Amino acid sequence: MLKMTSTQYAKEFVNFLNASPSPYHTVYNIKNHLISNGFKELSERDQWNGKVEKLGKYFVTRNNSSIIAFIVGNNWKPGNPIAITGAHTDSPVLRIKPISKRTTENFLQIGVECYGGGIWHSWFDSDLSVAGRVFVNDKSTGKHISKLVNLNKPLLKIPTLAIHLDRGVNEKFQFNKESQLLPVGGLLKEDEKTQGKEKSHDCTGIDTSSKDATFIKSIIERHHKDLLQLIVEDLSLESIDYIEDFELILYDNKSSCLGGLHDEFIFSGRLDNLTSCFTSMHGLTEATSNLENESGIRLMASFDHEEIGSSSAQGADSNFLPNILERITSLKFDKTDITEPLAKSLILESSAKSFFLSSDVSHGVHPNYASKHESNHKPLLGKGPVIKVNANQRYMTNSPGIVLINQITKEAKVPLQFFVAANDSPCGSTIGPILASKTGIRTLDLGNPILSMHSIRETGASNDIEYQIKLFKTFFERYSQVEESIVV
Repeated sequence: MLKMTSTQYAKEFVNFLNASPSPYHTVYNIKNHLISNGFKELSERDQWNGKVEKLGKYFVTRNNSSIIAFIVGNNWKPGNPIAITGAHTDSPVLRIKPISKRTTENFLQIGVECYGGGIWHSWFDSDLSVAGRVFVNDKSTGKHISKLVNLNKPLLKIPTLAIHLDRGVNEKFQFNKESQLLPVGGLLKEDEKTQGKEKSHDCTGIDTSSKDATFIKSIIERHHKDLLQLIVEDLSLESIDYIEDFELILYDNKSSCLGGLHDEFIFSGRLDNLTSCFTSMHGLTEATSNLENESGIRLMASFDHEEIGSSSAQGADSNFLPNILERITSLKFDKTDITEPLAKSLILESSAKSFFLSSDVSHGVHPNYASKHESNHKPLLGKGPVIKVNANQRYMTNSPGIVLINQITKEAKVPLQFFVAANDSPCGSTIGPILASKTGIRTLDLGNPILSMHSIRETGASNDIEYQIKLFKTFFERYSQVEESIVV
């Protein structure tokens, strides 16, 4: 693999952001990158014995919105250490409701639900598009197939109220998230006005016309026909009848880009946390040295649903990572491997020797609100990843982890910063505490600094992308040797 420059990494990251408007697209793009670097796909539905080999590269997905990838060292044995990075694929967004069809004052509107803790006023007056996955009825096979959709054009708008009608808008911008965060998608056609009035109060989504049973109403009764037709065209379907259901989100259609006087910034949505998905993906695929002598496993994980607590079948609080670790430590790689009855103890041994870098973006110091930061912990954009510390265990960082990461970053020649929330300020959390408590694996929280976290448009530093890739690459390549030198 040719060595990339800081600018090349930043440009590729921008392309990755533009191609990843939803968690489903993110996982799809990570899969393609892994496959192009020699990784093979595994399925949780299958037996893995005989399929996973030493020096092999593999990945497995769940729900097409979470992914785990790993490389097996040549000297790996169950019970040996595993170097793990973790990130999340989701971001605060507006999701289209199951019954989204709305009409108000001659406008076609789309019912949306707030997902996560977004800065929702930043969504006003942005050009919004629609992306996600659609389940299609393949009538030739009778199967229901998931397809990615990205309409990728300005379709919707949440207009602000003119200042002439609300002189106090600049004093305090307040709004009702249910009734005043509704996107406008078009104007009601003359032939739809009567139909719209007839159905304006029918919002249950249940078809009760049958005396024997109740059924979910058809897709065309629950959503605007014009939106469905755009999906049909994007997926090259024969008609709307082929659409069974969908999970669609809104996103800022303005492209992610480099910005600043010297292209030192990345302007984009979803920096939280596609930053860590991208850097851990590259860190793993570039960690190719010393595999012949590697006694451990190198593993990256990216989970869905972090922004809403991670408690789902594919979130960090699920059994996804524990299950994969159990599978790996139970596999027999040769005749000298320890036999089946001890498999349970082997995962415990591996967990005790392993380390988890929980990577999520950090709060960079804001030049206009510097007082919001603790005076000695003001991470700067462009100055490298940030170690996140919290005495109340909102982050999992402790001294052994700092000693480890300091040794890794010295070898990688990557600068580090610290962040501690001020005592009079709230502190967020990450997947770190969840997986540390679930697995017992030693954990440290870190991430690249950004501004405007959870806004529709965030700001990061271009050269921080390369810094974090170098950190993860060195962590994967060196952990199994370094971990023995840090005694707890």
